[in-house]
Amino acid sequence: MSRRHEALGGMEARLGYRFQAPELLLEALTHASAGAARDNQRLEFLGDALLNFTVALLLHRERPDWQEGAMSKLRGMLVRTESLHAWALGLELDRALQSAHPRKAPPMGPKPLADALEAVLAAVYLDAQQSGEDGLRPVQALVEARFLETIRGARPESWTRSDPKTHLQETAARLGLPAPVYTQVEQAGPGHAPRFTMRVAVGDRSAEAEGSTRKRAEGEAAQRLLDHLGTHTEI
Repeated sequence: MSRRHEALGGMEARLGYRFQAPELLLEALTHASAGAARDNQRLEFLGDALLNFTVALLLHRERPDWQEGAMSKLRGMLVRTESLHAWALGLELDRALQSAHPRKAPPMGPKPLADALEAVLAAVYLDAQQSGEDGLRPVQALVEARFLETIRGARPESWTRSDPKTHLQETAARLGLPAPVYTQVEQAGPGHAPRFTMRVAVGDRSAEAEGSTRKRAEGEAAQRLLDHLGTHTEI
């Protein structure tokens, strides 16, 4: 058996779905850098819509006590690149991509793997549809297996801790306070391993934090300001 067929078979086993048209799965595993006649960009487009829709369905079913804003925030957290990258690694999509195109392996950063995951979901949908089945059913099963327990156990702190900058900005706006302002206090360390100290201020209140990137330092500073003020919902 070739490496390509091993990649397809292993992917089917990890998905728990057997393709009637394996060329769809191969297309989903074909990054644009492979130079093939068909790559996974069109499937990624469809998979992105399917993922958002099926996560929304799951949220609507499982959290009847939540309003639209809370559901939107949790959906955004679940379908962001970092979350999909972790799911892709769990499915060993990085190995599958390399095996499908061993002569020209695609980049293996978070975005290409997240895109490939969306393409795989679209491939599952189309394969089921072409086989005369309900294409949404297997996609929903995959999404539910991945996110059901997270959704059932989610609390507002889930996205507050995940995106403290947005939470701080929304809280300030709701209370009629100035928008958060971020400034760099210091940059230290060697060029290959810099450390940034950032300050965030909301009116006359501020907090500082250090991180390996400005973005991380800003996020930590925003969280510290929220923590210092004693709540994740009010300033």
